[in-house]
Amino acid sequence: MIELEVYASGVRNLEKILELDHQFETVAGLRYKVDSNHDIVYMEFDEPTLSLQEILGVFDRIGLSARVVGSIPPELDLRRKTQPLRIKH
Repeated sequence: MIELEVYASGVRNLEKILELDHQFETVAGLRYKVDSNHDIVYMEFDEPTLSLQEILGVFDRIGLSARVVGSIPPELDLRRKTQPLRIKH
């Protein structure tokens, strides 16, 4: 299981919660819960069906600026899929 916490100021607004639900309803294996007291969205994935950039893009499309709370699971971070080149002298 992959877990991610996202802070998005304004997500406590019912309209934003409904928009978020509409965006995430088609993502297989995704469960999430909105903590409207703290503007936090707790997400759990069975498999990495979305990248971190895609998740943050969903928040951006509905007009919310989102930030990841804590560490980013490596399965969601596309930047970690490539390895730096090491040149031996």
